[in-house]
Amino acid sequence: MWEYSEKVKDYFFNPKNAGVLEDASGVGEVGAIACGDALKLMIKVDPETDRITEARFQTFGCGSAIASSSALTEIIIGKTLDEALAITNQDIADFLGGLPPEKMHCSVMGYEALRSAIANYRGEVWEDDHEEGALLCKCFGVDEGMVERAIRNNVLTTMEQVAHFTKATGSCGTCVEGIEEVLERTNAAMVEAGELAASQAFVAGATPVVGRKAPRSSPVVAPAPPPAAKMTMLQRIKLIEAELEALRPALQSDGGDCELVDVEDNKVMVRLSGACVNCQLASVTVQGIQSRLAERLGTPVRVIPVPSTH
Repeated sequence: MWEYSEKVKDYFFNPKNAGVLEDASGVGEVGAIACGDALKLMIKVDPETDRITEARFQTFGCGSAIASSSALTEIIIGKTLDEALAITNQDIADFLGGLPPEKMHCSVMGYEALRSAIANYRGEVWEDDHEEGALLCKCFGVDEGMVERAIRNNVLTTMEQVAHFTKATGSCGTCVEGIEEVLERTNAAMVEAGELAASQAFVAGATPVVGRKAPRSSPVVAPAPPPAAKMTMLQRIKLIEAELEALRPALQSDGGDCELVDVEDNKVMVRLSGACVNCQLASVTVQGIQSRLAERLGTPVRVIPVPSTH
């Protein structure tokens, strides 16, 4: 599992300011339960001083999400709205003594919720509204604005870093090209503004070249599998194993895992482990695996979790 600081553990096991804040001045909600992480941040503001006097939260997610949300409320109480808006997700992580790279998206979620709550209090339209064309990663509800802010605030230069900070690209992978374009464009703007060395900037499919945009390499298209009716059982098993292997990084990033146990006709038996076991989202995980396998096999399948033999 992950290496957590003592402060992260404390704020997870003994969260501060958890629960509903009655008569909240502003409310910010980010994420979705279907995505695995969701946060509702409630703040109360003194209108005369513009200072946050109370803050509470409700979080659905892992220990890092709970700890980050709790830490955020502790940080912002007593600050003016402008002071609160100056807080970054790195400030949340630093307050907790650091977070594993794979869990930095939890601090980003807090940063986004704070912006949303303050916008709500001020009667402004929150930017994270998934307007047409803005939503990049449908699996985790990550839009273009969130990706750009995460890149700029944390000086991200690789796709792996973007995945750690936003969870984007961590599931089906269809958003990879869109995320690459945002990362490349944002890094180029950071170079122009003197915020990033040109040698560090991301360029999709090529080594960065100072002074001009490197050509994008041609995408590699995986060959379509033969129709399921023409597959041998061995071919079906190999394809299923390959798809599960492609899904494992996303599950492992949240402390879970999945392995193939057996295949019988259209039934695929899998064993969930780690955080996937008895998780409230286990059924969502199974449905996601089932949909992906059905798409690749070209035929309906039923994924059945089986208990561990240990």
